[in-house]
Amino acid sequence: MKLQCDVEVVNRMLPTYGMKSRGKGARAVLSIGRHLDKVTQRTNIYLLICTAKDKAGSKYKLKENIEKFFTWFVEEGKATVRLKEPAVDVCLSKADANSLKNFLSAARLAHRGSENDTLPLSTLTPVRARDVEKPKKKLTIVSKKDYPLTSNFPYSLEQLQVSYCKLSRVDMRMLSLKCLRRLDLSNNHIKKLPATIGDLGCLAELVLHNNHLEAFSEALCLSSLRRTLQLLDLSHNCLQGLPAQFCQLRELVNLKLDHNRLLRLPFHIGQLSKLRFLSAAHNKLPFLPGNFRQLSLENLDLFGNPFAQPNPLDHTIQLTFPLTLQEMASRAVINLRIPYGPRVLPAHLCRELELAKACDCGRACLGSYIQTAVNVNLHSVSHTVVLVDDMGGTEAPVQRHFCSLTCYSEFLDGCLQRSLR
Repeated sequence: MKLQCDVEVVNRMLPTYGMKSRGKGARAVLSIGRHLDKVTQRTNIYLLICTAKDKAGSKYKLKENIEKFFTWFVEEGKATVRLKEPAVDVCLSKADANSLKNFLSAARLAHRGSENDTLPLSTLTPVRARDVEKPKKKLTIVSKKDYPLTSNFPYSLEQLQVSYCKLSRVDMRMLSLKCLRRLDLSNNHIKKLPATIGDLGCLAELVLHNNHLEAFSEALCLSSLRRTLQLLDLSHNCLQGLPAQFCQLRELVNLKLDHNRLLRLPFHIGQLSKLRFLSAAHNKLPFLPGNFRQLSLENLDLFGNPFAQPNPLDHTIQLTFPLTLQEMASRAVINLRIPYGPRVLPAHLCRELELAKACDCGRACLGSYIQTAVNVNLHSVSHTVVLVDDMGGTEAPVQRHFCSLTCYSEFLDGCLQRSLR
């Protein structure tokens, strides 16, 4: 049984002599195995600790020699093994949590004197220099021949790039890298993302440029990525739309959606209050959602979309007279800010409420509304705007919704007055 981690061996007698431990561990390889005691000529189970300075290692007897295990922080890769003789504490840190648990289980069995086949033992031999190097934090693989097939990715990775490897799916071994902050899987053949990417609790940057993605799931939008993800690159894929829950990714600062097949942007994209860089060039967007006007960007690129010249008189009427009971109740929930959720309302009603549209008067409308589009100068939402078309324009059509004929009439009156000035 072997374990790679940081180790500090603390002599418990130091305080007696007015001394303190360094408080800093060294990278080490720990092994549990049999060793022949030359004095007693008996074979016992020992713990061997090898470091860069001591590759041959120091041995500690385990059988009936462990006073206590301290495992309060084992999920964080930390634990302490207190030995009786010598009086030392073996402090372990920066270990893979699962490997650490298995190692401690083996140490317990050794302490109890188990000699059966259930105790995984290793040969107690000196280690190689590369085995006690500092934890690797960055790894770049840009060739299929360099892709690890028989070995795991270093558990300590914070940045991982795997490109040009023709991956058709995300390797599940990557999803156990709990320290990962940047994952770059660009230039592969990935069609679908596993929901377990959302378990990467530190992930701040996800780069999926130039794959075959057809969807971005609701599960990912509702995962821990809501609290961590700041950069998302989905450019050069096959996306036709993004789920309404996409706007739950409230920490997004940089969003790249270029060269997809998007027919629409998320309806409540204006809720991404931290978004500063948005590119959705070369898609199939006919217009932008009304919520788009709430964004406050530094750079915006929407070049190459088939935006049409809007006419406020061209409208879609989906009003019913009188309003249905469901429509009136739904509007009341939104307008009065009444809390709701799947424990209170059926899931399909919750989804409809999440897609509520805002009328110019400030009130909500859901399934009963009038819809039109008007040109908006994109400089009103972004400091820098890449030209929308070859004619040098910086305007694009933005949807507008009205909860009643009265609101729509007032809007048309305003348009008429502006045209007469």
